[in-house]
Amino acid sequence: MNSATASPLTCPSNPLLTSNLRRKIFLQIRSCWNWKCALLSASVRSAVYLIAMARSHNSGKLGIILVEVAYVTLTAGLYAGLQQQALRLRSHFWGNLAVVVGVPGLSQALDWLAHILTHEPIPHRALLTVCIFTLLSALFHLHIMRRGAFLTGHGEHSLLHDFRRIPRLTLGFILWPYRFVTELIARRARAVNAELAA
Repeated sequence: MNSATASPLTCPSNPLLTSNLRRKIFLQIRSCWNWKCALLSASVRSAVYLIAMARSHNSGKLGIILVEVAYVTLTAGLYAGLQQQALRLRSHFWGNLAVVVGVPGLSQALDWLAHILTHEPIPHRALLTVCIFTLLSALFHLHIMRRGAFLTGHGEHSLLHDFRRIPRLTLGFILWPYRFVTELIARRARAVNAELAA
């Protein structure tokens, strides 16, 4: 057998190939983990829990908050990564639904289970507050991610760049219902005018 002919069972050791493979695996894992949203969600959501629990007479406040901080820190990046992946769906409707309902619903169900398993159940008022916050947070994530902010991997900007855009993006998010209603009224007015002109 010619020594120059490689056996089909052996793979030549190529450091460049190995390094490219490692890079691809790293990028794939990174695309499923959004560290920017993990940082933002862990700090903000824990603060929401702290405020919601402040008026509660539950003696296990600290334990509940610690479970929440640990859970959100570990999972927020993964959930945000899933939301970012959902934005790539061809259908905007299904992508938006996954971002606003699917991923947050899974997050809340597992959060509730984490508290049950650690014997630190969430008081009903705090649970309702966090559910409302989760919905608003998901809508905000959809708003900013659709505009290219707080993305990781492809299309990523620096964290500082994203934070600089936050005031304008937040204002746009707050004004979105007003713009939606005014656009709906304007569309209806155009339809009526078209009917009258016909």
